[in-house]
Amino acid sequence: MTPRQSQRISVPRAKSRSYAEVADNFFKGAEVAKGFEYWNAAGVLIVHSAIAFTDAITIKVGGVKSRGEDHMAAVDLLGEVIVLDEKGQGALRHLTTILEQKTLVSYSGEIYTHKEVERLWKHLERYKSWAHSLLS
Repeated sequence: MTPRQSQRISVPRAKSRSYAEVADNFFKGAEVAKGFEYWNAAGVLIVHSAIAFTDAITIKVGGVKSRGEDHMAAVDLLGEVIVLDEKGQGALRHLTTILEQKTLVSYSGEIYTHKEVERLWKHLERYKSWAHSLLS
């Protein structure tokens, strides 16, 4: 498999906190959307929360964030800027699973279900926990 071309931009490391706050905001929004059974909205917010957590980490550790339409490039960038132990490898798998759903939940016209959102939610909770351990 050919690695994705990683487009990145430099970001001051202090901005990491803002990105983490945005990620938490998306997380809380997804929680509210789930409560109202807005499954696609919850799914989109889950995806964006994971992206913002990833940006927060890569900014804090490497002073860079992924740029461009290919959000899977953020997975590659994360692996480039941080040494991933076993927990980190697991977190990367959670992130990949979440990002693989971006097009489906956002643009396909498919109606997301409670079951699909709960599956993504579990991945996000685990990814968020790992991200917080790095960001705190």
